[in-house]
Amino acid sequence: MLEKDRISYFYDGDVGNVYFGPNHPMKPHRLCMTHHLVLSYGLHKKMEIYRPHKAYPTELAQFHSADYVEFLHRITPDTQHLYASELTRYNLGEDCPVFDDLFEFCQIYAGGTLDAARRLNHKTCDIAINWAGGLHHAKKCEASGFCYINDLVLGILELLKYHSRVLYIDIDVHHGDGVEEAFYFTDRVMTVSFHKYGDMFFPGTGDIKDIGDREGKYYAINIPLKDGIDDTSFTRLFKTIIAKVVETYLPGAIVLQCGADSLARDRLGCFNLSIEGHAECVKFVKKFKIPLLVTGGGGYTKENVARCWAVETGVLLDTDLPNEIPDNEYIKYFGPDYTLKVPNLNMDNLNSKTYLSSIKVQVMESLRAIQHAPGVQMQEVPPDFYIPDFDEDELDPDERVDPCGMPQREDIFSWKMDPFIRRQFFSILSHSSSSSSVFVFCPEILSSYILQNCVFCLTEHTQDKQVHRDDEYYEGDNDNDHDDGAH
Repeated sequence: MLEKDRISYFYDGDVGNVYFGPNHPMKPHRLCMTHHLVLSYGLHKKMEIYRPHKAYPTELAQFHSADYVEFLHRITPDTQHLYASELTRYNLGEDCPVFDDLFEFCQIYAGGTLDAARRLNHKTCDIAINWAGGLHHAKKCEASGFCYINDLVLGILELLKYHSRVLYIDIDVHHGDGVEEAFYFTDRVMTVSFHKYGDMFFPGTGDIKDIGDREGKYYAINIPLKDGIDDTSFTRLFKTIIAKVVETYLPGAIVLQCGADSLARDRLGCFNLSIEGHAECVKFVKKFKIPLLVTGGGGYTKENVARCWAVETGVLLDTDLPNEIPDNEYIKYFGPDYTLKVPNLNMDNLNSKTYLSSIKVQVMESLRAIQHAPGVQMQEVPPDFYIPDFDEDELDPDERVDPCGMPQREDIFSWKMDPFIRRQFFSILSHSSSSSSVFVFCPEILSSYILQNCVFCLTEHTQDKQVHRDDEYYEGDNDNDHDDGAH
């Protein structure tokens, strides 16, 4: 009997509570809807559920510039009028608005992808899921396309500590420009993006001629597609290209960005994929049995986003879901049919067989230029967690410390830590004799063993089965999802 994949799933209900503003197409609330579908289908019983840590500013600055991270931490809707020049410099405004709890939102979704990568690195799971992640447009020094922090780049950097080569695959309707740009000059990451290209479609990058440069030449692969591509055309091309990429590149880990705006009927999309066609790509990548980090991404018809990512959670668990959606807190969003399947549109596929064949030929030529997978001399593995520099003896044990410097001491009591680990942890703290000893009062910075024990184990702690806040559900929530006008 084949051994089942070990799945880790990351979710924090707070990530779905932020509001980008009226008429803005990005609705983080879709993450709450996805999570409740996962719960209603009982999928949580088949995987380990974790609440991710909130990524520290220094972790975010592993890719982003420190000044940009600091500005995201500082800016609020009430103070943004004081920073007109900075808002322009960091590209904050209409597409990337400043809203309440913006920085915490970034910390949560980035923390989920970082934690997912670390569990894969330590071989405590085979597949890690963070539907809140996948914000692939953010650049080193600026926001872009509804994305502020590029969690994918941070996750890939984490995976590179243990793997000489990482493959990034993107099936969002928009080009994964932020990730490609970050690794354009290296052969240690191969980026493969399937996306709409042309007609001034955002972000306007991703031509098939963009193949990387310097050491990264031929390690960026772009598959530019036209409107209306359907399941048959998309999945055939996807499987052909990805199979050859994996055979040639031999990645140690794969990051799969599952943007759901490539589905038919998406508010901002122009493809004609069904949920089954989209999920077929996930199923295909899973079959390689390579450590896999799966994230969300775009998706602006939120009930279909939730349907898609719930189905793909099932795919990763080898579980077929009944078409009839079980009762849950968000059931009204899935009416009038209350089913998972969403029919394709009756639209023309502008991607001719000749056009798709020409794309395949050019990609195969690039892969032949590689000849063999690149090698790398591995150095000493950097630590998983940044430990802020402070003197323990100077701390007031009752004082709440700024989370930008380190987490608050009492946060540790919100974690369900193994009793033995808890005793060992506090024993270390209480017996530390060196004034230069450095500790952070947070379980994330302990060993990988402790990381395994900081799990919200749903099978043992029934009160944690719904890791969410009571105010996640917005009555009416001003979403305007069905308005004709797009942002």
